[in-house]
Amino acid sequence: MKVYIHTDIESFSNCYLIVEEQTGLAIIIDPGKIYETMIAKIESNRFSLVASLITHNHSGHTKGLSTLKKIYDVAVYAADMELASSPSCVLRGDGTIRIAGLNVSYFSVPGHSSDSMVFKIGNILFTGDTLEAGTIGKTNSAYAKHTLVMGIRAKILTQYEDTIIMPGHGPMTSVGAEKMFNIDTTQDVNLGGF
Repeated sequence: MKVYIHTDIESFSNCYLIVEEQTGLAIIIDPGKIYETMIAKIESNRFSLVASLITHNHSGHTKGLSTLKKIYDVAVYAADMELASSPSCVLRGDGTIRIAGLNVSYFSVPGHSSDSMVFKIGNILFTGDTLEAGTIGKTNSAYAKHTLVMGIRAKILTQYEDTIIMPGHGPMTSVGAEKMFNIDTTQDVNLGGF
């Protein structure tokens, strides 16, 4: 498996192209803005883009989806029914599916948004805005923050420490680094009266 990283300099959002090297089948995660260089990477290597995984429905992570669907016949996998239009798969809860010859595990981790999903392919977690290097995603209430932190602790920080985290914004990190240095996940969460 190879992972190509593309960063949209307007929204500083990361987009990931994952390729199963033996078959050339590819998955794109969070297509925020589709640049010519990304299409050239797919076309020049003769990758066959078969699916798009969406971590959550915020435009910085989805606005390129309509462009992709005009060029490629991609299935969309998301927890948001609006995004997961035909052909698609609406994801609920946690599970594992096979896409492009790869096992893709998915975990529902709401808090930043109600449809937040984390995807695991191999030893890599694609966390969207759920968890970034040294911080968690923004929330709009103490309850949402509590929900997010509990989900991160239960579903992300329980992974092996050398598991790589590729977030929606910023640099890569690892489960071990986040367990040691992410103050949002190590301190008690104040629910403000809940």
